[in-house]
Amino acid sequence: MIFKEMSNAVSVRQQMQHDDGPVVLINVFTVDPDQSEELLEVWATNASFMKSQPGFISTQLHRGIANSGVFVNYAVWESVDFYRNAFTKPEFQALLDDHPASTVASAHLFKKVGVPGICVS
Repeated sequence: MIFKEMSNAVSVRQQMQHDDGPVVLINVFTVDPDQSEELLEVWATNASFMKSQPGFISTQLHRGIANSGVFVNYAVWESVDFYRNAFTKPEFQALLDDHPASTVASAHLFKKVGVPGICVS
């Protein structure tokens, strides 16, 4: 798997050094469309691991339509600390090797933003 940063200004590793929360992890996966089913199987295993970790709130996977090989994972965590602890566990790190060879992953941590009259923070 290849990791590609979403931001040129700050890496997800830099974000993981901050203690903030709650946070949303957005992770975009791109694979060859013929490896989509394999990605789904790996993602389910990874999500099951994360679901059992302290501080995990929820996750949802989205898939691009029309036989797209693009997937977006949206996961909510109580804090960066909880996410970092789960992500850096050796058991989870070992799972990353199971992704299809064509996988490109781009992850970034976010906080909700309130915009008056449109959305709440």
